[in-house]
Amino acid sequence: MITRMAASEPVPPFPHDFLWGVSTSAHQIEGAVDERVPSVWDAFTEQPGRVKDGSTAVVACDHYHRYREDVALIAGLGVGAYRFSISWPRVLSPGGLDFYDRLVDELRGAGVRPVPTLFHWDLPLSVEDEGGWLKRDTASRFAEYTAQVADRLGDRVDKWITLNEPAEHTLLGHALGQHAPGKELLFDALPVAHHQLLAHGLGVQALRAAGATDIGIANSHGPTWPASDEPADREAADFYDVLLNRLFADPLLLGQYPEGIGDLMPGDVEADLKVISAPIDWYGMNFYQPTKVGAPLPAGGATEFSGLTLPPELPFSPREIEGYPVTDFGWPVVPEALTELLLAFRDRYGDRLPPVVITENGCSYEGIDDQERITYLDGHLRALHRAMEAGVDVRGYFVWSLMDNFEWAEGYARRFGLVHVDYATQKRTPKASYHWLRDVLRAQGR
Repeated sequence: MITRMAASEPVPPFPHDFLWGVSTSAHQIEGAVDERVPSVWDAFTEQPGRVKDGSTAVVACDHYHRYREDVALIAGLGVGAYRFSISWPRVLSPGGLDFYDRLVDELRGAGVRPVPTLFHWDLPLSVEDEGGWLKRDTASRFAEYTAQVADRLGDRVDKWITLNEPAEHTLLGHALGQHAPGKELLFDALPVAHHQLLAHGLGVQALRAAGATDIGIANSHGPTWPASDEPADREAADFYDVLLNRLFADPLLLGQYPEGIGDLMPGDVEADLKVISAPIDWYGMNFYQPTKVGAPLPAGGATEFSGLTLPPELPFSPREIEGYPVTDFGWPVVPEALTELLLAFRDRYGDRLPPVVITENGCSYEGIDDQERITYLDGHLRALHRAMEAGVDVRGYFVWSLMDNFEWAEGYARRFGLVHVDYATQKRTPKASYHWLRDVLRAQGR
């Protein structure tokens, strides 16, 4: 039996036009890999040891065949929008856009606004084989792909996201080698960051040319806390903060890289920044946790942190945050850090910061009676509301994720969903958190 834990006070009221939604990504849920060309993640997961449980996304949640059932779950939840990603490899395949035609029509028929993300880490393997994000040409190819998708779906889609978490794709996929495509370039991965940003800018141009007027990006951010007041710890934390919070936000919002970074980027950086910083209509933030950072620890080889193996060459050392509950992933639960993040962005960027949308926020917990997830979401919604009361212009909030899914290098060991998926039978079961959020939205007048 599922129980629904009620907070001592109702979630505060959000504006009537506030956009509520849930998020997924193509590679994590679609399956049907034989009906599209290969992606970098297909190749990565075939390599022994790359995914902790040895699994692949060949079937995943079989969303490709079960999308009608999943749209019904979204509509039943009461959210106004569904953030999904479009698989570039599927679009390159015969009839690949037909699936997204059907999905968009199903969403609109259910009264749910489609919000597609054009790139969520699943680069076509053929593009990777020609250099991938290390090559400038990939940004131009992304723009061509974007124009193709917009031409097909633009009559029914009015809200777009160019890229998802280019910071993580750069760091985990190209610097540390722990995500696809599995490169271990450390700081030689910086061109990947620049070319993704350029792809965003060229993608915005393509979307504008197709008539789009509601365009954003989904960047990951979180407060960086120094491990101590010692100068070495503060310097290390500042450097980490540049990588996480400023390397992608400054070019987009200020038209410049943090000091010294632009000199490390390829090509005509000044000209590219004019493309990268073209105005967007809103700024998406994926938020999960703050990070405590100190100076590098004494030499002792690689270190483990939040499921990642970090090489000793890094000029910083993430530390455990103590004194807070943690998710099943070991991530600290610190709702007030979301308020801190939003206020910091408002203060740093001022009127250069467009309206904000929280494009991902969620947690990994086992079980269908997932009271911990309810506590997590309740706390973060209250933290978000406090930031809005303090003057931050936030227009929407998307939960990660609609359903349990293939969690990248973790395989199926982590469950972020509001809906439980039995991977053997593909049975969907709404969790206690699904029912709780439905009731919250009803109380909000949705």
